Amino acid sequence: MVYEFEGRTEKEAIDKAAEELGLQKDEFDVEILENQRSGLFKKGHVKIQVHTSGGKAGTEQSGGEAAEQQGPNSASNSQAVFGDPEPKNEFEEKMIAFTEGIIKRMNYHGKVNIAFREEKKLGLKIDSEHSSILIGKKGKNLDALQLLANIYAGRLGREDMRIILDSENYRIRREESLVRLAYTVADKVRENRNSILLEPMNPFDRRLIHTTLNDIADVETKSEGDGLYKQVRVYYRGFKN
Repeated sequence: MVYEFEGRTEKEAIDKAAEELGLQKDEFDVEILENQRSGLFKKGHVKIQVHTSGGKAGTEQSGGEAAEQQGPNSASNSQAVFGDPEPKNEFEEKMIAFTEGIIKRMNYHGKVNIAFREEKKLGLKIDSEHSSILIGKKGKNLDALQLLANIYAGRLGREDMRIILDSENYRIRREESLVRLAYTVADKVRENRNSILLEPMNPFDRRLIHTTLNDIADVETKSEGDGLYKQVRVYYRGFKN
């Protein structure tokens, strides 16, 4: 289920969501839709979109979109599994077999291992000589594989489990690239006193842009468009479209 909440700060909006939905903060995913900082004569305003899979909000999961909103480093209780990449139960075995099977049906070869385990998240790492193709432009092929993996996990009765796919540490490299992009665009916006509309991004990438620029006083952000791949507009405070 998807809900929207507003507050003067990101924390206030998230606290409001947790209270109204009757959920703990680690039980739902958050996407920032709009982030406006407070000023001398202006109150701050943050609009968020919440994706849930339980609690008062219901039990329906929002599929791969919710899973994509968290990267491999976003949770605080990740367990390193160095030296222990083999599946520990039937669910992990089936997820590995499914992912390898999808890659094989794409006429490529790939070996899948466990990257990390958390209470409600499972990381899978794809090793392949065709990694660049499996990742795709801006990670779209990897996102599509991840979406299929999450749908399959739901069919196995594990709607509560989020599957994160990675290859060649793409997720980490992508995060670093987006942070650099955010600061570069912010500098241009401040210099020209205008706005810049970024390329379409998945929910996690958009949230990274929003949070990266959250502490820059004269720059604000908002998401525009419909569907999974929306665009983030970065604009100078006071700029009017």
